[in-house]
Amino acid sequence: VQLVESGGGLAQIGGSLRLSCTYSGFSSDDVAVGWLRKAPGKEREAVACIGTRDGIPYYAGSVEGRFTVSRDRVKKTVYLQMDSLIADDTGVYYCIGDRLREACGNVPTSAPYSWDYWGQGTQVTVSS
Repeated sequence: VQLVESGGGLAQIGGSLRLSCTYSGFSSDDVAVGWLRKAPGKEREAVACIGTRDGIPYYAGSVEGRFTVSRDRVKKTVYLQMDSLIADDTGVYYCIGDRLREACGNVPTSAPYSWDYWGQGTQVTVSS
C-alpha cells in the first residue's frame, strides 16, 4: 500500500489550504483513509477520516466545522480542505490508511489507534 500526499505549505491565520492523498495497493475499495497531524510538544491527533466506499466523513472536535474531508473513488484520492486556519493547526500532516473502514470511528473519540499505513507527511504552517 502506498499513500502519497501533496499540498500543504504556509498559510495565514484565517486562510485555507488543501491536502491531497493518492492511495494505491489496497485489496479492497472499502477502507479508511484519513489525516493525522503531529506538532512539536503535542500529542499526535487524527483529525479526519473517510470511508473510501461510502464516503462518510469523521472529524476530530478540534477541526469540525473548519476542515472537510472528501474522496474521489475514480482517482483514488482523498482530500482535506482546511479553512479558517488557526495557529494550532501547524504541524506535519500524515495521510493514514487502514484496511478496516471502521477505523474511522476512532477519530471523533480521539481513541488511540495503530493505523496500518502512513504517508511520508507534509508540513503545514499557519502564521500571522
